[in-house]
Amino acid sequence: MSVETLTPPRDEDSDAPTAVIDDRRSRRRRAVVVTSALGLLALTLFVVTMMVGGSRLWPWEVVASVLGFSGDPATDFVVRGLRLPTATTSVFVGLALGVAGLAFQRLLNNPLASPDFVGISTGASLFAVTSIILLNLAAIQVAGAALLGALLTALLIYLLAWRDGITGYRFILIGIGISELLRALVGWVIARAELFDAREAMTWLVGSSGRAGTVELRILVASVAILLPIMLLLSRPLGALELGDETAKGLGVGVEAARIVVLAIAVVLVAVATAAAGPMAFVALIAGPIAVRLLKGAGMGLLAAALVGACIVLAADLVAQNVLPVALPTGVVTGAVGAPYLIWLLIHVNREGRGG
Repeated sequence: MSVETLTPPRDEDSDAPTAVIDDRRSRRRRAVVVTSALGLLALTLFVVTMMVGGSRLWPWEVVASVLGFSGDPATDFVVRGLRLPTATTSVFVGLALGVAGLAFQRLLNNPLASPDFVGISTGASLFAVTSIILLNLAAIQVAGAALLGALLTALLIYLLAWRDGITGYRFILIGIGISELLRALVGWVIARAELFDAREAMTWLVGSSGRAGTVELRILVASVAILLPIMLLLSRPLGALELGDETAKGLGVGVEAARIVVLAIAVVLVAVATAAAGPMAFVALIAGPIAVRLLKGAGMGLLAAALVGACIVLAADLVAQNVLPVALPTGVVTGAVGAPYLIWLLIHVNREGRGG
């Protein structure tokens, strides 16, 4: 009589923890690789934008001049005096708009939730144009007016959208309504202007990396350097808010406090970017979705979105100043790229039934 050795059935569930751990490691690796690649691309574009122009420079000449090791006054003048401020503005405007745009989209759970559409940028534009045309203020005062306009507009939209809490759909609809009202007021103010003031205002409204003065640039760099890390630290509560208010409360997140803090930081980032370079069209809208698609679910994507924003603005300024037959403001190129994306996004959202 033979004795059969019975092999116990394999418990497939025992492999589940290993699979989860492997998936987490894979996502973490992808996040690191994608973010590092985006950082390298942004750094490359940063150097390239300072290489090209009327005077062509080699990469090592640019790097040496930026780090203070050049020893050539002519190179230092071209790089540090002429090109570095514009390139730095492009980087920090892109960082600010990229992370703020994705924060809006995550918080309001809508891919159309961009500062371009909910009135934040339009509020900054109205105050800036008014300060240029009606008050004849200096550049730094125009930047301050734009900052104030963005903050007041965000506060107005928040108050009007509040009904025992904030829902993304209501916030966006009210924001679009406010944006159209403010856009009409911008047109009315420009219609009252003299030709020179109107041209200056229209130039500001397009958005350009080369218009920031020293003070505006310092404010922009300081604000992004402080607020971007804080926004990254808010990734966990922001992720909890995406799951719904009740779930977020169950996870120990103060829903309204977290929502107000995230919105406030995003608005300030948009405001300082707009004050420094004008309303740079579509950057906040497209940076986040690009980062999310590259990451494929590996993390919240806030840092990746910021770096995508920096790459977009740097590349747009490079094209606007050196590739096109006539030098144009940076916002012309971002608008030309962003408009087709917006059309595609509207069609895509409508097919998925997420229009409301």
